[in-house]
Amino acid sequence: MSSAASVHSLWTVAAEAPQKIPAPQIEYAQLSPTLIVLGAAVLGILVEAFLPRRTRYPAQLLLTTVGLVAAFAAVIALAAGGYGTDKAHVAAMGAVAVDGPALFLQGTLLLVSLIAVFTFAERRLDPVAHGRRVDSFAAQAAAVPGGEAEQEAVKAGFTTTEVFPLVLFAVGGMLVFPAANDLLTLFIALEVFSLPLYVLCALARRQRLMSQESAVKYFLLGAFSSAFLLFGVALLYGYAGTVSYAGIADVVNGTTRSTGPALASTTGNDALLLIGGALVLMGLLFKVGAVPFHMWTPDVYQGAPTPVTGFMAAATKVAAFGALLRLLYVVLPGLRWDWRPVMWGVAIVTMVVGAVVAVTQTDVKRLLAYSSIAHAGFLLAGVTAASPDGVSSVLFYLVTYAFVTLGAFAVVTLVRDAGGEATHLSKWAGLGRRSPLVAAVFAVFLLAFAGIPLTSGFAGKFAVFKAAAESGATPLVIVGVLSSAVAAFFYVRVIVLMFFSEPKADGPTVAVPSALTSTAIAVGVALTVVLGVAPQYFLELAGQAGTFVR
Repeated sequence: MSSAASVHSLWTVAAEAPQKIPAPQIEYAQLSPTLIVLGAAVLGILVEAFLPRRTRYPAQLLLTTVGLVAAFAAVIALAAGGYGTDKAHVAAMGAVAVDGPALFLQGTLLLVSLIAVFTFAERRLDPVAHGRRVDSFAAQAAAVPGGEAEQEAVKAGFTTTEVFPLVLFAVGGMLVFPAANDLLTLFIALEVFSLPLYVLCALARRQRLMSQESAVKYFLLGAFSSAFLLFGVALLYGYAGTVSYAGIADVVNGTTRSTGPALASTTGNDALLLIGGALVLMGLLFKVGAVPFHMWTPDVYQGAPTPVTGFMAAATKVAAFGALLRLLYVVLPGLRWDWRPVMWGVAIVTMVVGAVVAVTQTDVKRLLAYSSIAHAGFLLAGVTAASPDGVSSVLFYLVTYAFVTLGAFAVVTLVRDAGGEATHLSKWAGLGRRSPLVAAVFAVFLLAFAGIPLTSGFAGKFAVFKAAAESGATPLVIVGVLSSAVAAFFYVRVIVLMFFSEPKADGPTVAVPSALTSTAIAVGVALTVVLGVAPQYFLELAGQAGTFVR
């Protein structure tokens, strides 16, 4: 048949069968956690537009808190309804999975975000500016640093309350990211949570130029990683003729062969599969901060406002590792022999570089940034296990890591001098004598990072290394233990500096926070101790949540 005739036949078929586009079936109740958060974010934008400036801060704080609590309640209701176990399925026309790992990670993300919002809302730490209390964020985000507009905004006592809807949009994207069940949903979720983070990084009240520089670095490198991911999605579509996880997995396993006339020549081409899979993995490894895709981490952590750094360090890791697990365990289990050696290599390099380079750091925020890189390596050791124990150990480690990190960055916001936060390590000398409680709390977090027994860090590392060892990755565990020993050196060095050095006369002061930051730190300490002393309940919870719906 000629091409003209075939086009004509298509027209006639279309004319004979009008109104055949099916309406999408959306399970709103099962997607309710994400919908609640995004709905609250949209309401937050309206609050910014229509409420007078003096009432925006309490309104935004209340709206954000209620939205996150309601979304968490929705996650608990879904888990209680059996959607994490026997009712697990794929919702929203195959775009989003509702299963154990998705609900576990969403619950963790919502709790982490709620605690992070308390640090965002803190208004007791900076000195009162022109008779008004201020927070960590720029008076007017669009004003040129040091310019007239900024000086006028500071004088008027303005604050950037847009940070609250931005956080909610970021959380909305993060909730979808680990639950995405096709590659396009994965990419959209990545962009939805990345763009607000780029903006939030640029909003520091002090050191605005450094803050904006960190945001530009994060944006440029993030754009590269998004491009890699999208190129990988295109190649995987060319390979399988579908973007759905199950569809690609079936073609990889050889159980189906996708046949479309346009893709007949490329379907089943292994080169497309290997290159596409590698590019999508690169995009996700960038988000978790694994070496060699980690170069943005120290600069962005140092330059961003500290509450944003804490939120980003904790929540982004949780969301990105969830997405990474789903990709490797649902889409590419048939390629296990190809991706495991690569992930071994990445995990080893990440652990070693994170631990060794952290030893040379003189800034607390950069030290915690390299610490987070090392922890990404420990988590990757669990990912490479390629077993149900591997999944549950990574889920448990993410919970322990997220709350320790949030607590540590909340403590960093308290130590201040005339220029704002005193993040240089030399300024922390003798802190234990000047403020024993704050130093003791920070020491607890550092010991948890180091993986000392009776802290959550030990329970998390033990679970991850045990899963890796049982899967035959003993060399990986040996490298992990040695890296932990190197890491313990610089954590203990900071503790020694705080408690066994003489305080300087011109040293920093420790600001007295409001109930908001105090709550964030208290929750961090409580979970660090509880998950270290009695981790069994949470390990069992992670074990029950460790099965992906396929």
